[in-house]
Amino acid sequence: MDPAVTLREVVDDDLPVFFRHMRDPESNRMAAFTSEDPTDRAAFDAHWARIRVSDAVIRTVLADGVVVGHTAVYGPPEQREVTYVIDRAHWGRGIATAALRTLTALVTTRPLHARAAADNAGSVRVLEKCGFTVTGTDRGYANARGAEIDEVLLTLAG
Repeated sequence: MDPAVTLREVVDDDLPVFFRHMRDPESNRMAAFTSEDPTDRAAFDAHWARIRVSDAVIRTVLADGVVVGHTAVYGPPEQREVTYVIDRAHWGRGIATAALRTLTALVTTRPLHARAAADNAGSVRVLEKCGFTVTGTDRGYANARGAEIDEVLLTLAG
């Protein structure tokens, strides 16, 4: 049975959960484009302090009422990007897709952009299920892998 997925505003009590998610080595390897040091709590706190006062639309993802991740739309209006992090224990349950669909219904500005490591088939599939189409490729330095890797660029058009 699929979990009930909802989004809500981020609250302070979510941050320790997000920090735990960000320290998971397998999640970082899959995401590839992570913070330089995912174990640096001071950098994590500074990052979240900045984005919580920015114009980014950031939501906590809940599955059956339990905090399982976060999702956001951020960046300048003409380059808005989506992102999401789901706790690895909840991968493969449709949570990322449901959360991103809800977020893109909430944020109606188009186009929206996304990036994913080219070998992260799960993330590319989530984005495509939510209406994003592949619009290009790029290479970028992936902190979690310590190397430049291929990435897929996707767009959700209006």
